Amino acid sequence: MPESAGFEGVSGRDALHDYSVSHGESFWDAVARQRLSWIRPFDAVQDCDLSQGRIKWFEGGKLNVSVNCLDRHVHTCPERVALIWERDEQGSEVRYTYRELLDLTCRLGNLLRRYGVKKGDCVTIYMPTCPLAVASMLACARIGAAHNVVFAGFSSEALAERIRDAQSSTVITVNQGVRGGKIAELKRTVDAAVQSCPTVQQVFVAMRTEKQVEMTDRDFALEEEMLKEDVVCEPAAMDSEDVLFLLYTSGSTGKPKGLVHTQAGYLLYAALTHRYVFGYHDGDVFGCVADIGWITGHSYTVYGPLANGGTTVLFESTPVYPDPGRYWDMVERLRINQFYGAPTAIRLLIKYGDQWVKKYDRSSLTTLGSDYFIICFVLTSETGGICIAPKPSEPDAEIVPGMAMRPFFGIKPVLMDTEGKLLTSNNTSGALCMAQPWPGMARTIHNNHQRFFETYFQPYPGYFFTGDGAYRSQEGYYQITGRLDDVINVSGHRIGTAEIEDVVNQCSAVAESAVIGYSHNIKGQGVYAFVVLKKGVDIQEADLSKQLNNMVSEKIAKYACPDFIQLAKRLPKTRSGKIMRRVLRKVVDSDLDGLGDLSTLDDPAAVQEIIEGHEKLLSK
Repeated sequence: MPESAGFEGVSGRDALHDYSVSHGESFWDAVARQRLSWIRPFDAVQDCDLSQGRIKWFEGGKLNVSVNCLDRHVHTCPERVALIWERDEQGSEVRYTYRELLDLTCRLGNLLRRYGVKKGDCVTIYMPTCPLAVASMLACARIGAAHNVVFAGFSSEALAERIRDAQSSTVITVNQGVRGGKIAELKRTVDAAVQSCPTVQQVFVAMRTEKQVEMTDRDFALEEEMLKEDVVCEPAAMDSEDVLFLLYTSGSTGKPKGLVHTQAGYLLYAALTHRYVFGYHDGDVFGCVADIGWITGHSYTVYGPLANGGTTVLFESTPVYPDPGRYWDMVERLRINQFYGAPTAIRLLIKYGDQWVKKYDRSSLTTLGSDYFIICFVLTSETGGICIAPKPSEPDAEIVPGMAMRPFFGIKPVLMDTEGKLLTSNNTSGALCMAQPWPGMARTIHNNHQRFFETYFQPYPGYFFTGDGAYRSQEGYYQITGRLDDVINVSGHRIGTAEIEDVVNQCSAVAESAVIGYSHNIKGQGVYAFVVLKKGVDIQEADLSKQLNNMVSEKIAKYACPDFIQLAKRLPKTRSGKIMRRVLRKVVDSDLDGLGDLSTLDDPAAVQEIIEGHEKLLSK
């Protein structure tokens, strides 16, 4: 890191991390001045007080995020490839240079301005991962509007709820989405959603397929309208703490929360983590396969790579279309250097064996990562960027698979016990909190600062609470043990369900699992495991049960052994791949009336299979 030359007595990664935590002010000051292009330099590095939930970075500074992601690279290397769009149709990728992406962004920015979108407005984007979606995000940033990207798998009700909460007058969508060879009627979903959204005045519709869709008076053809616009669009000078985007966390936690991220701190943190966690170098091809509807897609498909002048892959398809070799075919064809996937996808692929991986040339790869896998990271909508990861590290430092390990620069994790006391020793578990603010963290929940404060700052006053439990090893490495609301109490023993799942998933017959607690009249809570077997595995249920119980009692303790093991073809998941444990709990508690809204599920039929399997198990 070139800035470290200015930090006295700092050489090596560990010393740099120590400095970044003990001299945070000077560290972030140097990095922000060096890595962002400012219209007006900032006056103060930070004004934060975690006990009050106040977070402000780089105040007094003005900048434009789209200029940082586009214009400055167009000045130095206009023909460098910014985006490689890996379309659903295998082998039909399309490349966009920085010059081309700037043109698209400027036309779109001018179009939004012509239709009355002003600084401070919020535009809802309901699109698959594609170049026009990226240009829409950057166009909002250019004119000073916030964007609210809604994952294109959400139902019309979920979309409407998010449009209403964000008070959007403008929605950008596509006629149809294409994913895994299937067509999704996105425009039809938007039509249904906006019926209950009185604020919506216009909907821009891009054409992903040839199919003409019904257009009303408020609908406009995006590409046609863009052609009327100029390729020069004056960027708005934004304050560091103006809103850059809202991102709603998916409904596995009740009513969606619109987390607010702001301009300078978010962009700086995304860029810095992208470069150092993944070891990104100029000229590399970066492949983050997350959908742009999630924080991973915002930070590591769009903002981080583009702020660094990188080449980023937009992945529109699924890991198994047209076959389970899709990722690795893409790695070979696009010569991807760093690959960042979701844990769910990796677990899905384990089912299909190694032959699909070995079939392709993966020699271009230097880094393989995931939010809880191989190289495993701590990243949530709230943190804005990766906070704990194995890299950067000293050149010969060890990497433990499945462990998040090392805090990033400026990050100071701590563990707390149930009484709210600091746990200072190693080889211990507790609630994972952050003792210092960092530039990438969310600033508030849209229209509900009280909920923000109560959720993240009230549980452990003076600290930011991540909501996760973690284990700190003898060596001081961190491992996430699971959401703390997924902790069960068996005969007085507290245990995270994620911990049991990890052991169950190590069984060679198991593809994935979900463990929940249920009320048990002797132990208080019992352990109920849902297990999906790998394809082609032939094993007697009694043998499997014995094997899993042996493993759990060996790796954790006898009390953690599942009382029930239910085999399932698949688990109910949100479209982002989150297992809906809330649904599983209701089934096991026989509270079918309380199942609630299932519209965010990838396939609601999975729930019926789970219900039938549960009944069958009980009747044995």
